[in-house]
Amino acid sequence: MKNLLMFITFCLFSCAVPDENQQMAEENPLLTDFNTPHGVPPFDEIEEEHFLPAIEYAIEAQQDLIREIVENEEPPTFENTVVKMDESGSLLTQVLLIFYNLSSAHTNSEIQSIAQEAAPLVSANSDDIILNEALFERVNTLYEKKDELGLRSDQLKLLEDNYRSFVRGGARLVGEDKERLREINSRLSVLALQFGDNVLGDVNNWQLVIDDEEDLAGLPENVISSAAKAAKDADMEGSWVFTLHPPSAMPFLTYADNRDLRKEMLLGYINRGNNNNEFDNKRIVTEITNLRLERAQLLGYETHSDFVLEEGMAKDPKTVIDLLDQLWDPALRVANHEKQMLQDMINLEGHDFELEAWDWRYFSEKVRLARYDIDDELLRPYFESENVVNGMFELLERLWGIQFEKIEDIPVYHEEVEAYKVIEEDGSMLGIFYMDLYPRSSKRSGAWMSSFRSQTVDEDGNRVPPVVTIVCNFTPPSGDDPALFSIDEVSTLYHEMGHALHGLMSNVNYRSQAGTSVSRDFVELPSQLMENWVTEPEVLELFAYHYETGELIPEDLVQRMEESSLFGTGFRTVEYLASSWLDMAYYHRTEPLTTPVNEFQNKVAEDIDKLSAIPFRHGSTHFQHIFSGGYSSNYYSYIWSEVLDADAYAVFKENGLFDRETAKSLRENILSAGGTADPMELYIRFRGSEPDIQPLLERKGLTGTL
Repeated sequence: MKNLLMFITFCLFSCAVPDENQQMAEENPLLTDFNTPHGVPPFDEIEEEHFLPAIEYAIEAQQDLIREIVENEEPPTFENTVVKMDESGSLLTQVLLIFYNLSSAHTNSEIQSIAQEAAPLVSANSDDIILNEALFERVNTLYEKKDELGLRSDQLKLLEDNYRSFVRGGARLVGEDKERLREINSRLSVLALQFGDNVLGDVNNWQLVIDDEEDLAGLPENVISSAAKAAKDADMEGSWVFTLHPPSAMPFLTYADNRDLRKEMLLGYINRGNNNNEFDNKRIVTEITNLRLERAQLLGYETHSDFVLEEGMAKDPKTVIDLLDQLWDPALRVANHEKQMLQDMINLEGHDFELEAWDWRYFSEKVRLARYDIDDELLRPYFESENVVNGMFELLERLWGIQFEKIEDIPVYHEEVEAYKVIEEDGSMLGIFYMDLYPRSSKRSGAWMSSFRSQTVDEDGNRVPPVVTIVCNFTPPSGDDPALFSIDEVSTLYHEMGHALHGLMSNVNYRSQAGTSVSRDFVELPSQLMENWVTEPEVLELFAYHYETGELIPEDLVQRMEESSLFGTGFRTVEYLASSWLDMAYYHRTEPLTTPVNEFQNKVAEDIDKLSAIPFRHGSTHFQHIFSGGYSSNYYSYIWSEVLDADAYAVFKENGLFDRETAKSLRENILSAGGTADPMELYIRFRGSEPDIQPLLERKGLTGTL
């Protein structure tokens, strides 16, 4: 279904509207040609009341265009059918991209309510298109004679993708099965929103309030200062408030000496959506799992995983399970080695308890400091936010010649958002780039990239630049100090910038093939590849300067950082792979889920022999990737892409970190190509061969113990 619906989720151009509703289109800022600098959304004009009427109007406009395609008496051609379909949802996409981006990055109760009302409308519109028999007949006619049409490779792939989307979307279903599919899709669209809203609600509903200053022992000053500010903002001045947002929760788990409070924080964090309150997600997990299974079987697949993975590089569940198997035992072995090191530290300090989950990060930092004389707080002063961002921009200029020019006279959806014009080396416009880095109660947790306008071409064949955004939840400024990032936050910034480049550098002819419109197990390659540059000494010279002294990060500190980089690999890999196993357990099943969710999750942990001291990175009730995002049966794709990026980065290591020819090849074959060809074909064009898992095992230190 994904490829056919790209025009709903990735396109952005105005389309014709019914004359009788012209006044509405002129009055609603969501429905106009944006008269703003660079054609970005007029955020300063948009009100919540505009969204639902605009969505309803845009759906009607799309249906009118679909009727035009179907009622065309001319025989179907690629232009009058496939291209017209690709263009038909542009107005709806213009509205939905703005709405869904705001519902993730700057939401409120009214937007959440609108989302619940809009979801079944959007789902029904999608079904009306996919289940339109006359429309499918036109596509099927073209598909059956595709070899006679003389199409370019990107056109042929667009036709094939659309044909598969119809079939996978239920075009061959009849009668009650077709109506049941509509019901399932509508219900799933609502449940996914409810799941995400519940996670955010539970996060905002929970706080750890500390009144005794002694309970702050071990915490860095910037963390204490942020907690004091949070308390003041909550009218609890004189106390300290910690939340489940990662910039608050992770430092607390890493540095707080009070073991009981660490336990309270950890349990709060891993039980998001699992507290038997109004935000509880257990019922939703079961219903989503079973509805996706029912839909897959309606469409002729054994499991939801079979249905999903058919469209990816992996192709089938066996390939995914084999990959997880190859990594799981080495990761467990390294994690057990790390566990013993932490227990030794516990014993050395004279404690008489066994290592628990709320101890792992705390004692891991102690071991890291003892072995390598380094911890995150020692590095933070060298990762001042403005320096990090500017250094990243300089790296991109060295690789591709592109420049980021900050612009002030442009609408933004929140005062914290920064906007940049991205300029090619020849002075032409590449795109507009928004950056939103710090947490707030109106923003969901995590980090992600999205678009307000995907790249396309106009009627004259000219490239229309994309409008791309990255949204993060990094450690914010504290008091008089600027924002100081952890090394993980720096890596996350580069990761999301990799996604942004995939969107910004897109150069395709059809909007549903633009940018990140690729399979889930390929989309993470550009992002994870970018992370490789972060700790290279030549790159650190671009940004790693002490925010007070201006001193470049010392060579011995860089060396210690490199030496310590493998420490914790076991923990990180096990917590990630455990969630990948959990994802597959929910969706690679042939029977409905009847076991209670917590019991089911515990059984998965037992089956894979997971260490109890390492929680799932994403537990069932807050696993937004697979229940409210697009990663169901696809969470493995991060490690799949690591296999690709470990192999791909070797080209830069061989040719030079800033080698322009290698960067040009990456751009032409992957970053600009979008979904115009099979992902493995694109990868081979760049690398010259298929990837091998060995470089990843060596990078992670999973070929031996630490």
